[in-house]
Amino acid sequence: MTFKLERLDHIQLSAPRGSEETARGFYRDILGFQEEEKPETLKANGGVWFRKREIAIHIGIEDSFLPLKKAHPAFEVTDIGALQKHLERSDISITWDAKLPGARRFYVKDPFGNRLEFLEWENR
Repeated sequence: MTFKLERLDHIQLSAPRGSEETARGFYRDILGFQEEEKPETLKANGGVWFRKREIAIHIGIEDSFLPLKKAHPAFEVTDIGALQKHLERSDISITWDAKLPGARRFYVKDPFGNRLEFLEWENR
């Protein structure tokens, strides 16, 4: 092959129309992402973009929005216990899962029902 996949550019998650402020409240205010300016040519589509270091999340608007039950992004974190406490203080429900050997992980749902995984590897 002559092409190379370099890196993941962004994750696109969906949300219902008019939910940009709710997305800001969760992704910016609770998870600490910075909002990115969308290109002028895409602003009319609605939605909002966020970035935290190399992680970019784009919240796209869907008129007939339904969250997916299983598909999700997974975020590697440092000090998952501190993240757990932070999320619980923000009234975010956490579901722990012990099925992945070598990792501590849990799932949360964003305000739109999108599933998010947070994990911390034990020996990295």
